[in-house]
Amino acid sequence: MQMKLHMVTIEDLVPQEHFLRKLEAVLDLSFVYEETAGLYSRKYGRPPIDPVVLVKYLLVGFLYGIPSERQIEQRIQTDVALRWYLGIDLLERVPDHSTISQLRRRKPLFRKIFRRLFERVVNQCIAEGMVSGGLVLTDSTHVKANASRASEEQIDMPESPGAYWERLDFYEEEGLETLRQRTGRRRKKRAKQIKKDNRRTKKRVSRTDPEAGHMKRPGKPQGQYYLSHQTLDSGHGIIIGLTVTPGDVHDTVPYLEQLETIHQTVLPLGAAAADSAYDFPLAHRELEKLGITFFVRPQAVHDRTQVEFKRNAFSYQPDQDSYLCPQGKTLRPKGLYRSASGLFWQYQAEKADCLCCPLRDKCLSEHDRRGARKLEDSYFKPSVQRSRSRQETEDYRQALKKRQIWCEGTFAIQKRCHNLTRLLRRGREAAEDHCLLSATALNLKRMVNYLN
Repeated sequence: MQMKLHMVTIEDLVPQEHFLRKLEAVLDLSFVYEETAGLYSRKYGRPPIDPVVLVKYLLVGFLYGIPSERQIEQRIQTDVALRWYLGIDLLERVPDHSTISQLRRRKPLFRKIFRRLFERVVNQCIAEGMVSGGLVLTDSTHVKANASRASEEQIDMPESPGAYWERLDFYEEEGLETLRQRTGRRRKKRAKQIKKDNRRTKKRVSRTDPEAGHMKRPGKPQGQYYLSHQTLDSGHGIIIGLTVTPGDVHDTVPYLEQLETIHQTVLPLGAAAADSAYDFPLAHRELEKLGITFFVRPQAVHDRTQVEFKRNAFSYQPDQDSYLCPQGKTLRPKGLYRSASGLFWQYQAEKADCLCCPLRDKCLSEHDRRGARKLEDSYFKPSVQRSRSRQETEDYRQALKKRQIWCEGTFAIQKRCHNLTRLLRRGREAAEDHCLLSATALNLKRMVNYLN
């Protein structure tokens, strides 16, 4: 067989309109040298592999949906464009996939690069006018953990207060002081934390990845998963906030902290939209305090009282902050109730009024030991009502429509093209690195398309 001799360089083999050329022109990775300067010795050992090459090595895997580092190495060996992007000549050896594994083991602080890279890309999108903060959209998607259901075991679930409970502590104290001014009485400050849910004292944990969570949601697969909670800007679908939690954590847990971080450190937010999973009273109050308009689909409310007179039979009197029953008797605020689901005002009728009421059988059940009808209102009801009043507006409809299009569409693209289906490594930190790189890859594609 006769061979031809070609005089060609790798620069000649990569088309001028190739995506990686456009990416190289807009993405400056020089900050990686500053971030990793303390991780390398200048006096001892062999010269290290360029840290920018290692970042690009992982990034192209998420840009092109290559699921493992071994496959990334094989792809770079045969793909001229990837060699060009990493700065590896045609006859140069591609870094071994095990280099990445050793990097994680020996230099765990290297992982901060992925968060910095995500933040820098977001800031660049803001500078290019792709992100305004006028309306942000939030949702979560599940990512399969590298753990099987066969590795699960049940353990006692420890109680931890968390940021949500600390916020309720603050508002409970505020409400108790208001109650004292109204009635002249108040109970002592709470000394013991309320349990989140008395029905759930145990949880299913994997022995191989104990930081993952057993997800069990209607319409979702069961098993060990992580959740990627993402907030997108509605202008061009840029992901501007990302938090990773175990799969058994409710969507509401990281929501407020994520939005507050974006609002205070990234850019001011004008409005936020979310589906019904995020409709909890505290969110209405906290976002209102920040000046963020909240568009959220309301959760279905079920009245489970076993009596004929339901809540809608009582009329609220805003000028007196009380309720009137069907017999015209008044239910006044008598206490502040705290439970796992929130903080509530308790309105109660006088026992003497209920004792002689001809409609008592329709209003109180046989087993009611209180002897007087009670109603509960969320402590944050005024904020909730102000948010609810927007449901008939065009802005509300458009916000929820954009949430569905951008959030669901973005998750679909990430799962199909950017490795957001499952994890190969274990632990929450590894899951966060994975989700950050997936989000960064999508942001980069949208930024390159926008700029070109």
